Amino acid sequence: MDAVSDSSYPNPPAGGPGPRLPEPGSAEALRDDLLAAGFTADGCLELLGPVAWSALSRAETIPALRATRDGGALAALVRLFLLQRAVPRAEAAAVLSGLRRYEADGWLVADGEDLRATVDVRPYAGDDGEDWWIVSDLGCAVGGAGGIGDGSGVDRADLVLGVGGASTTLAGLTVREPFERALDLGTGSGVQALHASRHATRVTATDVNPRALRMARLTLALSGVPAADLRQGSLFEPVGEERYDLIVSNPPFVISPRGRFTYRDGGMAGDDLCRALVRESADHLAEGGWCQLLANWQHTEGQDWRERVTSWLPAGCDAWIVQREVQDVAQYAELWLRDGGDHRTDPVAYAARYDAWLEEFERNKVSGVGFGWITLRRSGADRPSVTAEEWPHPVEQPLGGHIADWFARQDFLRRHDDAALLDARFTLAPDVVQEQVGLPGAEDPEHVVLRSARGMRRATKVDTVGAGFAGVCDGTLPAGRIVDAIAQLLGEDPVVLRDRTPESIRLLVEQGFLTPVAG
Repeated sequence: MDAVSDSSYPNPPAGGPGPRLPEPGSAEALRDDLLAAGFTADGCLELLGPVAWSALSRAETIPALRATRDGGALAALVRLFLLQRAVPRAEAAAVLSGLRRYEADGWLVADGEDLRATVDVRPYAGDDGEDWWIVSDLGCAVGGAGGIGDGSGVDRADLVLGVGGASTTLAGLTVREPFERALDLGTGSGVQALHASRHATRVTATDVNPRALRMARLTLALSGVPAADLRQGSLFEPVGEERYDLIVSNPPFVISPRGRFTYRDGGMAGDDLCRALVRESADHLAEGGWCQLLANWQHTEGQDWRERVTSWLPAGCDAWIVQREVQDVAQYAELWLRDGGDHRTDPVAYAARYDAWLEEFERNKVSGVGFGWITLRRSGADRPSVTAEEWPHPVEQPLGGHIADWFARQDFLRRHDDAALLDARFTLAPDVVQEQVGLPGAEDPEHVVLRSARGMRRATKVDTVGAGFAGVCDGTLPAGRIVDAIAQLLGEDPVVLRDRTPESIRLLVEQGFLTPVAG
């Protein structure tokens, strides 16, 4: 999309105490300079190499510093904006044509004879290879909050992180259809709003932290995408009764004994923030609208996690809930104590915070915490389709298209009873292969497995009938005709086979091995 002028970016609320944040007026000129020097995701990967680039995600900068020691225009920008190093003014002037304006607008600040960046700027590739940049607090583009220095002048409670694993996961999960209105709830540095700008006519982005809104404003301006409607507030309060075709959220889902960090701690007891977000979402979805979010949920004594999370679901919404990981209470506490930098503080203070976390979990009978994805679609169905499953295995990203297909298949199955299912025609998904498992030399396999290399990369056992049925599906014959042919081949009663086969067909359709043929 074409760049927009600064006048398109309304001023978000003031960011409160802390270092001055840049003004976006010179963002277009800065973007031109960054592009000219190759300060893009591909350009930085080529300069640094995969080892140094990967090390940055672990907050390790030494490999990148070594890769940029020979100088050059791109190396100067990497050191300045990505590694938070001072760069000689002459070196910066050679690559940044609008140096004085960037200083005046607050992107850069003098440090003796050198210049330093006031914010992190991380190159980021869009869905279709667009060159974008994510603006965040100093230290947060490399290694998240663990990279922030004590001399940053920013209250750690109000940090605005850059793009991380959770951000890219949610971006890959999001359904990318043309939408009229999209809402990025808890926008942070604006990553999801940036993606939404490519397929939604109007984008609203909210955050409880005013600094986050100002960072999101910079991210959008520097990336040259249309302005979002930026609003401050918690959960759905900033949008009143407005409805959206898409709601995405990477919320502050961390379950902690006290809300210390705005970017991660929801400030509610346990997993109540995620519960509230899910329950209230239907009131803000247009008919057929989507809500997609990341969440944590408690595993509590005497309650299955599926029962807990599905109890959050609003009426009239189909839902697909996927638990990707479970950590015990000690692992969970340690993860987020490290995230907050507590492992580098006084050992006594660390032990006290660790103990408080475990005390809170023990009081609430929590044995572990699950992490996963929740996708809702406002279908209005009297009997919504709800699936909650555990899937710790690798998946194919981006997954958004597969998620949309999954919900479309639920619609199909809801509309077709067993008789209609046998009248329908199907094709075998093109990525499906068949594996036969058994002892070497055996006449017949012990079982047959259908395996998909796409989407969720599922595998499922099928019997001889199921394998034969799937192998014949090419869209030309109704399912019932195929079942009758298999019955004749196997010498079975076709009526009996017609009675028991629809259940297997439903499973294969739901999991994506079979695709219904339209018409």
